[in-house]
Amino acid sequence: MSSESAPSGSEDIAALAKGGRTNIFGFLLRLLARLPFLFIAGRAYGPEIVGRYALAVLVIELAALLATLGLKRGLAEALSSTDRPHAHVVWDALMVAAIASAIASAVLFAFPQVMYPNSHVIGLERLLPVVVVAVAWSDVSLAALAYRHNVRATVTARAIIEPWTISIAAWALSYVSSRDGLIIAYVLSMAAALIASMVPFLKSYGLPRGWVPHPAAIFALARRNAPLAGADAIEWGSRNMDRFILGLLFTPAFVGVYYMAQQVTSLPQKLKTSFDPILGPVITQSLAVGNKHAVARQVRQVGFWIMTAQAALALGAGIPAEGVMGVIGPEFVSGAGALCFLLAAEVFASTGAVCESALVYIARHRNLMIGLVLLGFQAALSFALVLLMRSWGWPPTWQAVGPAVALMFSMLVGSVIRARLLARLLGAPVQALRWGFVMAVSAAAITGWGVTKLPEWAELIVGIPLILLTYFAVILRFAFGPADRALFRKMPREPDLAGDETL
Repeated sequence: MSSESAPSGSEDIAALAKGGRTNIFGFLLRLLARLPFLFIAGRAYGPEIVGRYALAVLVIELAALLATLGLKRGLAEALSSTDRPHAHVVWDALMVAAIASAIASAVLFAFPQVMYPNSHVIGLERLLPVVVVAVAWSDVSLAALAYRHNVRATVTARAIIEPWTISIAAWALSYVSSRDGLIIAYVLSMAAALIASMVPFLKSYGLPRGWVPHPAAIFALARRNAPLAGADAIEWGSRNMDRFILGLLFTPAFVGVYYMAQQVTSLPQKLKTSFDPILGPVITQSLAVGNKHAVARQVRQVGFWIMTAQAALALGAGIPAEGVMGVIGPEFVSGAGALCFLLAAEVFASTGAVCESALVYIARHRNLMIGLVLLGFQAALSFALVLLMRSWGWPPTWQAVGPAVALMFSMLVGSVIRARLLARLLGAPVQALRWGFVMAVSAAAITGWGVTKLPEWAELIVGIPLILLTYFAVILRFAFGPADRALFRKMPREPDLAGDETL
């Protein structure tokens, strides 16, 4: 067991606030970089090519996620409970990821049709699996840096290098190949993100001097992290299965429209995932000393921050949804309905997602079973809704909203179940909902109703800022306390919060 001690109550909130500030800044950078990509992809490539790209990247990201074998979250636990040099442990993890990535890439090379279930493989699309190892290694190296509270590396790689590379490359390559441009741009962005991840990793951990790979330790690490890998895969599946179901039931053009709505929605989703690097280490330290009430406090605090920000984005993008999708391109306006349901799903998912950050350490098998049941429920409801609307003769654009509705309901049910389970295990409440939050949402919704009476250009330019201003004015007045304001307050720099220090 590591000799490091858990942070005190004020220190853990300070650590979460420090990481949260960095990640909110990173989120804003990601937002600024992602919007040009959506515009370029929609206008230069069109729904059909975007749909093909969306399905291919879906499979690649799943392969990379499985190749990490749960180490994105499990590495913090492994480092906090070992007497071995940390550099040796993280290089063991990288070797595990490299082996798993090679296997996943080989399978996709042998069966490329998995990436394109509703169309033929064309051009350079068959070579896309080469990028699996880059995604997996980037994730593991950033997880290792997060253990030392270096969140800045994640922001740089994921919020600056990766999105700006794909945006610039997609624009430049649209003049070279409108067929392969998006795929090549994706490969370039993943390679750039890997470099941006490995450079600070090598500075922090260095080369593994004296390290000899231990096959037994490596496979034990993989076996121990199997439930974490399963939880990651299930969470990823719940967010992306709707796109795959659309690929089975509709043409690539429908998938492309839905994917763009998903990408707008993924911006608030990144708020939760950007907290993972700092939340995981803080939770594992509290659990290491048996402080369950501290874990409950951490979950409540981060859950409220994430839910607050996600609701703001849902209101700001969901009320003028047609205008938001129209900016991407006129062919994508039909995705406005899906966008609204997907944004609502993110708000409902916030509590369950943060609760899962603790459940994966204290009830990993039960959490895995909950995820499997919810995934099955979501899949069954998705097919049922689409087929039911199809039997009623509803237009395909309405049918394609079915998976988004199923996702919203499954996220709501999952949050309720996970929150109740975690509260029982910790002996303390974990629910982040506050009456001030409900008041803020209601006030913003009323403002939004008035905004919809404006011309479309005014909805976007004037309406969205007005909705957000109303929302934050109410929530800051009636819902924020001292701990919440720590997120916006500069905390004194302490050794245990330094970006390059271990926990």
